[in-house]
Amino acid sequence: MSQSPQEEGAINATTARNKLYSLVKLVEEEGRTTVITKHKVRALLAPLDRFPAARKTDAFPAHVLSTAQRDFGDLVTLAAQGQPQVLLRNTTPVAVLLPADSSSDALSSDTAAHPGAATAGGAVNSQGNQDRGSTPRRLATLGDAIGSVLTDGPAGGPTFGLPGLDTATGGLQRGKLTLVAARPSVGGSLLGLAAARKTALVDHDMVLYAASGPNRDDIFRRIISAETGGEYARLKQGRLTEHEQNVARQLVQAGDLLMIDDGSDLTAEDIRETAPHMEGLALVVVDRLQAARSARLPLSGDRLPDASQVLATLARTLHVPVLAIVDSDDPALLDLLDADVTLTLSPTEDPARVQVTVAERDFGTIGSAYLQPDLIHARFLDAGAAPLGRADSPAGPGLSASTGGTEALELAEAALPYTSGGQQGIPAALTHELAAWRTAVAGGDQEALKEILPSLLQAVAAVAEWPDTHEGHRLAAALRPYGTPVSAGTASSAGQAAAASAPVHVPADSGQAPDDVAEDDEDGADWLKPGDEEDEPEGHVFPALKILKDAVGRSKMHPIPVIRKEERDSGPWPLISEHMDGEPRWVHPDITVTRVPYIRANGKRVRRDQIDVPDSFGEGVLCLIDRNGSFPSACSGVPLAPNKLLHTGPLDAYDKTKAGIYLIDVPEWTRTDMPHPLGRVIDRPDEDGRVWVTTPHVKQLEKLVRDKHLGAMPTIYDSWTGKYNESLFKPFYEATRKARTELVQVGGDPYKAYKTRLSIALRLLWPKRPSQRSPFWRPDWRMSMVAEASVRHWSVAFRAVEEGHRLLALRNVDAAVFWAPDGTAPATYRIGTGFGEVKAKFVQPGEMIPEGDD
Repeated sequence: MSQSPQEEGAINATTARNKLYSLVKLVEEEGRTTVITKHKVRALLAPLDRFPAARKTDAFPAHVLSTAQRDFGDLVTLAAQGQPQVLLRNTTPVAVLLPADSSSDALSSDTAAHPGAATAGGAVNSQGNQDRGSTPRRLATLGDAIGSVLTDGPAGGPTFGLPGLDTATGGLQRGKLTLVAARPSVGGSLLGLAAARKTALVDHDMVLYAASGPNRDDIFRRIISAETGGEYARLKQGRLTEHEQNVARQLVQAGDLLMIDDGSDLTAEDIRETAPHMEGLALVVVDRLQAARSARLPLSGDRLPDASQVLATLARTLHVPVLAIVDSDDPALLDLLDADVTLTLSPTEDPARVQVTVAERDFGTIGSAYLQPDLIHARFLDAGAAPLGRADSPAGPGLSASTGGTEALELAEAALPYTSGGQQGIPAALTHELAAWRTAVAGGDQEALKEILPSLLQAVAAVAEWPDTHEGHRLAAALRPYGTPVSAGTASSAGQAAAASAPVHVPADSGQAPDDVAEDDEDGADWLKPGDEEDEPEGHVFPALKILKDAVGRSKMHPIPVIRKEERDSGPWPLISEHMDGEPRWVHPDITVTRVPYIRANGKRVRRDQIDVPDSFGEGVLCLIDRNGSFPSACSGVPLAPNKLLHTGPLDAYDKTKAGIYLIDVPEWTRTDMPHPLGRVIDRPDEDGRVWVTTPHVKQLEKLVRDKHLGAMPTIYDSWTGKYNESLFKPFYEATRKARTELVQVGGDPYKAYKTRLSIALRLLWPKRPSQRSPFWRPDWRMSMVAEASVRHWSVAFRAVEEGHRLLALRNVDAAVFWAPDGTAPATYRIGTGFGEVKAKFVQPGEMIPEGDD
């Protein structure tokens, strides 16, 4: 068999087993095919494009990479005999083993069921489906295409009815799959509803609304709310004004142009079969594709890439736009879905504005618009467009030194590889802020630059490690003039002046913690300031830092509180990130959460949650759980290593005498009534699908295995550990608990001072800004402490769910929402004001979730 330019020379099975992960990476990134020999047989390690049928994991034997590496010799033999073997990363097919020799036995009979599958030699049938016979494919000349463009004029397809967004997108393009990507709380479904309303009710064209989340009653109520301006929460309770009833009757009369399919087990194939039978179909809306796997929702989890392909084919076949909503803005997932156009919704600093970034598969970001969320009335309002031009210049036309200075222009140009999707490796939140920055520079919008900068800097602060590439170094360097902290390798002194022509700068620290600081406040920018590292003055109501230093200093294990600066760029320290806290960011897949604007008593504008539950939940109220002092409470027993972490490499099993950080596979979690035990740790796996976790999460997984909630412990591929200890912070915990018991009754300024110094002391374990001085620098200590708080938070909620309670939301280390049919809190929680106890409040569905108090 001839070897293609993308095939690597033959290697034996033993060598391939040892290099399996790197070979699979070449398959994914370069489409590389490797010939593998074992004695007298040969197989191909090939990309899925050579055998498309392998994308359906239930059609052929499939193996996760760790298992495939162990049994690799046997898999090569089976593949050489004509039995394809699919390799998975977690649950996603990434490569396939095929027979390499054309003289091999034919592939198993299953192959025949998949048109276009590989032949015995692994070659793709270039003719596709042979059922076409000899009918030639329809070809068009360049003249035909140009003539079509010149005579057709504007696309004339469906629009959203939002002028700014319609300008940025050019409308919904026929024959294209457009994806609306937004986190559950941002309102992505409402864009799908806007397009459906405009097409059916204004343009009087046929719409198929395929609902894989909301039911038809929810959709109808949202339409009435949006059309009349009536409060959606009130409509859910069945209370309509006379005007709303009249509108509802009018909608019923015109409603045969909006066809809703909310049947159970809705699949992409069902939509593909229904759509051709709808005469005059102008738009297909799919609401929604769910990122988290759900056993009851086929359009979820690892089934989404296949579903996306089906929907894209439907759009091309019927020459209609297909608009699908996905409840995630994770770039990795969006890459897998491979839509023609992607609209990504991102909250801004201003609760009254949401940014929509428009990107095409082949061109990257092509435009941007702002929308005004009016979620109380189930709709968005127009807030203008800011299209981003493109030209030969990397920055595109409109980017000039005059719009924000040369530093602003350089940052816009350095951001392009990431905002266009050409480069990966930075968080999605930072990508969105950079896209907004490019739009503002392109439009010369000085006010927008000022508004974007604080949230941009906050997103930058969350970056644990910058990509070690030319583009990564350039982006980090472009951020330095704005005083942003950068990680090791690209660090620079902070506090440089902002661009001279753009008077935007990092707001100076006020010297005070936020007014609403809580004992568990670890989110947002690090508001530590110079001087916080100094001991509290004599007579302070709660000298938290002094107590914490004393607890560490008195330990008989001789802990090392500060890792020397010259050691921080190597060993385990670059591996530790804020995401290792494992805090959940989860809502139940059946509920709707919207973020609504709210003005606090101090005049600060914020967003608050509003939760709606389906009618199927029956009567009940929302029970809001607020855990007291989760972080200081966790200090009662944080498993950590007081001394240095040593490289202990792969482990056959967790050693209970050690603590530290561990590299593991993400364990499979199929339950939909609870978030994954590792929380947001699973959001950032490496290229092999593995994550670094701290000891509290390893212990949690062991317990779940013992209790048979997990099938097996994940493999530990690497580790950095030291001698186990969980009493290092216990004196601090005891002093904190005693002070809280006294001061919570006093309230006022003394209690506020207690909370502020407590939060400062815990933040100083690992300051975010390199310039911040501190008596500590132990990332592993802080992340172990936060992970322990997350584990305790998750475990108590899990016990409640096991006892029959329905969990609606679980967030951070202290917030949970349960559905309470009887108006009582789950018995797994102790109501009170002490550590480990909770406050419980009850609100009606659809009401704004109030702020916690203490």
